[in-house]
Amino acid sequence: MGAKKILIVEDDPDIAELIRFNLSLESFVPIVCHSAEDAYRVLESEDVSLVLLDIMLPGMNGLEFCQKLRRNDQFRKLGIIMLTAKNQEEDLVRGLELGADDYISKPFSPQVLIARIKTLLRRSASEEAIANDRLKVHDIDIHLGRHEVYVADQPIKLTQSEFLILEFLCRKPGWVFTRSQIVDAIRGENYAVTERAIDFQMVGLRKKMGNHAKLIETIRGVGYRMKEQ
Repeated sequence: MGAKKILIVEDDPDIAELIRFNLSLESFVPIVCHSAEDAYRVLESEDVSLVLLDIMLPGMNGLEFCQKLRRNDQFRKLGIIMLTAKNQEEDLVRGLELGADDYISKPFSPQVLIARIKTLLRRSASEEAIANDRLKVHDIDIHLGRHEVYVADQPIKLTQSEFLILEFLCRKPGWVFTRSQIVDAIRGENYAVTERAIDFQMVGLRKKMGNHAKLIETIRGVGYRMKEQ
């Protein structure tokens, strides 16, 4: 298997070059695009493992592009890390709602960015290695190997993070988990992410579960749990 290709979608040439240089040092194959339109053409022709996506882009912005990718089955599982400015909190929240897996705020340390990329890629690789295991709780049927979820026999499309959160809760129905425990379980310990981000991932997950959203219970002041069978 060759080196993994990382698509950098960033209109600032200095930031794009900084990222490109550091990815090259880690033996990744960086591809730089300065617009979402160019990036989409690359994705249609190249086997890209992960996208670093700036929010502020000319033409189609990063949020619109993220939404476009998640609506396409071909790119639904593609790892997406949003690049944001510190004053873009509302856009960050919107990006997570639209299906981004993670974010990093500018200015950022290249070492931290590389660590985030490697964590997300490891997570994706471990999922691919899972056989056709299934996990069934209540009316939720999770096909681990195929990364598919059925609720009351109807398929629902989840982002990578939503899928892992649901799987984690379903493995121990009735157990209450704090937000930090959920983060540790799906992204590894000492992984910098806000509890608010987990809350917004949960909002998206519940919305997709429709009438079965009540199976995920909020325990005030503690966290979340899957309703006990």
